[in-house]
Amino acid sequence: MANNKSSAISDEPIEVLVALHDKFDLLDFAGPTEVLYLAQHDKDDESTKAFEVTICAAEPKTMSDSGVMIGSQITYKEAYERLNDFDVLIILGGNSEAILKQKAEPLPLIKAYSELQQKDSSRERTLLSVCTGAIFLAEQGILSGLVATTHPDKMTAFENICSHSAVRDAQERTDVDEEARYVVNNLRFEIGDEDENPYIRRKSDAGRRPSNARKGSISFKGMSRRESIARRAAMRLGGLRVITSGGSSAGIDATLYLVSILVDEESANEVARQMSHNWTKGVVVDGLDV
Repeated sequence: MANNKSSAISDEPIEVLVALHDKFDLLDFAGPTEVLYLAQHDKDDESTKAFEVTICAAEPKTMSDSGVMIGSQITYKEAYERLNDFDVLIILGGNSEAILKQKAEPLPLIKAYSELQQKDSSRERTLLSVCTGAIFLAEQGILSGLVATTHPDKMTAFENICSHSAVRDAQERTDVDEEARYVVNNLRFEIGDEDENPYIRRKSDAGRRPSNARKGSISFKGMSRRESIARRAAMRLGGLRVITSGGSSAGIDATLYLVSILVDEESANEVARQMSHNWTKGVVVDGLDV
């Protein structure tokens, strides 16, 4: 894939990297990858696969916290070499205390991906954490100045790490949302008619009328782009879209949201139908398209 890639287009898969670590949570992995596997640009055409998922890990096989072994396609070393290829990086929860103590992967990978976006703001990239994966983002200072959530049982530890990172890095504190299924920061969408696209969105998008103008710009092919790269570069983390989700099933909701903005709402709804999953919408922080 070309290094100067600016976005995916509607007839090629969106590249996703999933990072495995020792004793990761199995459902954190299985839920989102199932969503991405089922998503298609055209629900009636199986050849229009919307996402290409690559799994990276330190070893060829990694054991989850429930004892299930998952194989990887590439090593972390290869992931760093190919990092610019990926439109989305997914960070899983599980075994957070040991990872933090050892300062092990995926902590360095998270930092490298965020730095890649800040160096190249012309790309549209997304960092998605599932469950306690948000703790890893907090440790790396990614969530300073943003709104975020994690598993309810880990909320206190999460708040402490967010506060520590803000003081350590002399950055703004994280606004921790204890109620949301998922939280989206650095929202972007194509600028359209004001009646169709009000620019500013608050809280849940549940119940809102589906709108083409709300799709992520990554899903548009042949459309005149109105984005300002300078404006994006001035955003937190160079405009990196950061999504944190609550427990494991909330990770499915967050990934459905990702499908809805990178492909379209119809594709996300079709995946939810196939999975017999009741898609519960989350919170989208006030956002202005760049």
